[in-house]
Amino acid sequence: MSIEKIGIHPVLSHNSRRTLACFSLLVVLLLPSAASYSAETASPFAIPATNEGLPGAGPIRRYEWFQNLWESRRSTWAESVTEDQGAVVFLGDSIIQGWGEGLPAAFPGMKVANRGISGDTTRGVLIRLEEDVFALNPSGLVLLIGTNDLEENATPDVIAGNVKLVLDALTAFDPELPIIFCDVFPSSETMRRPTEQIQQVNALYLELVPEYPQLVRLDTFTLFDNGEGDAKPEEFPDLLHPNELGYAKWEEALRSPMRSVGFLP
Repeated sequence: MSIEKIGIHPVLSHNSRRTLACFSLLVVLLLPSAASYSAETASPFAIPATNEGLPGAGPIRRYEWFQNLWESRRSTWAESVTEDQGAVVFLGDSIIQGWGEGLPAAFPGMKVANRGISGDTTRGVLIRLEEDVFALNPSGLVLLIGTNDLEENATPDVIAGNVKLVLDALTAFDPELPIIFCDVFPSSETMRRPTEQIQQVNALYLELVPEYPQLVRLDTFTLFDNGEGDAKPEEFPDLLHPNELGYAKWEEALRSPMRSVGFLP
C-alpha cells in the first residue's frame, strides 16, 4: 500500500468559499448544477431524462432499478441534511453503499455520511455533488468511483476526465477540503472489469494527484490485488463487492490517511 500526500491551500473564510463555489462551479462545469434539471424530471433527485446539457462524458445509467434507487436514496438524504452537517462524506457506488451501518461503527467518534449509490458512475457522481455533498458543508471526503464505468464500456480517459471535473468542483467549493482518493479496486474480467483497464484508470488517477494539494491518495488496488491483478475471492466473493473481511481491511488502510488529514486523532 502506498499513500501520497501533498500540501494544503491557504485558508478562505466560509462565506468566501461558498461564493467561490457558486461562481466556480459554473466556470468549471460550464453547465448548470443538477438541481436545475428538476424541471425536466419528476423530482429534483431523479436522474435527468437525457444526457443533453449534463456535465462530463460517458455513461449515466437509466435502468429502472437504478433510477428508483437513485431517487429513493437521494430523497431520503435530503431529509437529513441538517443532521449530517459537517460530516466526512463517503462518496461513490455500491462499494460505499454496501458499508451501510458498518461505516459509523468502523470509525467511532467521526461523524460520517454515506453517499454511495449502487451502480453509480463517475458522471452520475458529478451531477449530484450539489445536493449530496456541498449541502452538507462536509469536513472531508472519501472518494471511490469508476468501476461501473468500465462495465458500461467507458474508456479510461473518459473516466479520469469525469473524476477531474469532480475534483475541480470539490476544490472550487472548498480548496482546503481534505479528500482521500481511493484507486479503483481490482475485480475480474468475468465481471467486465479487466485488470488492464482498471490499471489504466488508476494510472490516470495518479496523474491527477499533484493538481490537488488537499488530496491524499490511497492505493486500494495494491491493497486488494491477488498478485495477478484480480480481486481475492476470500475478500470479494463475487469479485466485485467486499465482504466483512474486505471492509475490515479497507477500514484499517484508511486509518493512516484519516489521521494525516485530521479525521481521526
